[in-house]
Amino acid sequence: MRGLILSGGKGTRLRPITHTSAKQLIPVANKPVLFYGIESIAAAGIEEIGIIIAPETGDEVRAAAGDGSRFGVKITYIVQDRPGGLAHAVLTAEPFLGDEPFVMYLGDNLLQGGIVELVERFRERSPDALILLTKVPDPENYGVAELDGERIVALVEKPTDRRSDLALVGVYMFTAKIHDAARAIRPSDRGELEITDAIQHLVDSGLDVEPQIVRGWWKDTGQLADMLEANRLILDTLEARCDGTLENSKLDGRVVVAAGARLERSTVRGPAIIGARAHLIDAYVGPYTAVGDDCVIESAEVEHSILLAGCEVRRLDGRVESSLLGRDVRISRDGRQPRAYRFMLGDNSEVRMP
Repeated sequence: MRGLILSGGKGTRLRPITHTSAKQLIPVANKPVLFYGIESIAAAGIEEIGIIIAPETGDEVRAAAGDGSRFGVKITYIVQDRPGGLAHAVLTAEPFLGDEPFVMYLGDNLLQGGIVELVERFRERSPDALILLTKVPDPENYGVAELDGERIVALVEKPTDRRSDLALVGVYMFTAKIHDAARAIRPSDRGELEITDAIQHLVDSGLDVEPQIVRGWWKDTGQLADMLEANRLILDTLEARCDGTLENSKLDGRVVVAAGARLERSTVRGPAIIGARAHLIDAYVGPYTAVGDDCVIESAEVEHSILLAGCEVRRLDGRVESSLLGRDVRISRDGRQPRAYRFMLGDNSEVRMP
């Protein structure tokens, strides 16, 4: 059995961060989202993983994940020349997958508890496909499945009418029959080969497609609110650890301070994580905050936020909260204008000031 992780896509809903970085590499609790998927597949005993990459961000993904040895797997990179849909990605990966069954995992998704039990069920029952479902309040934003008892009746991509609230989680398990199904369908109105249409073709052909309602939480981290919520959920699982240096500073609750980090006259209230070589001076870091490597927070407060590596937040009267700051972002107050903040922001940024 093999693994297939999709790490292409433009990540338009997370701009401006994704103008310069693959969305799957944005960290949750200081670890790229992509790595959680790799670790989940590896934990299920799957040792060969193909990662679909886009030409624009592929080199960055290769550099981050490497050959897979750090995860105990072998990674093969597969370039998808255009964003043609999930079923198109399956066809692109067919030479790598061959006739073997496989797990397909969307690289910007997080699934509580991993997939070990789900892979075991797939191996034991040997259906033609196993799809994971979860109830969502906004099914119009997802592919959804209609069930009759435990039987799948229909699958629809982003329905305009509320026919079901069971969304397809971004983890699928297939036999090689999905390749013929993907070849049999036509592009949707979006111009893409939809995986929902390919699975529907399996159903219409009388093949065995099993649904599985997931237990626990699932997050598609394609938007800021979901990214912050995923960060919160992962941070809630932390065990306190301090490998850094504290000078007249206080850690309250479950806080991880990485080696090389230095806290001076600062307070961190967990759950929170402070990355390697980060420097906090006269700072407050509140719950559900992930401070990346080499960040500096001085005379400022940050809460419920994600700061990527190299950020600097200095001398702010107010608190930074519910924010996602990209690599090497600098936010500070101009001393000549005591009430003014000066930001340098990428395209499509949104700033709301009280």
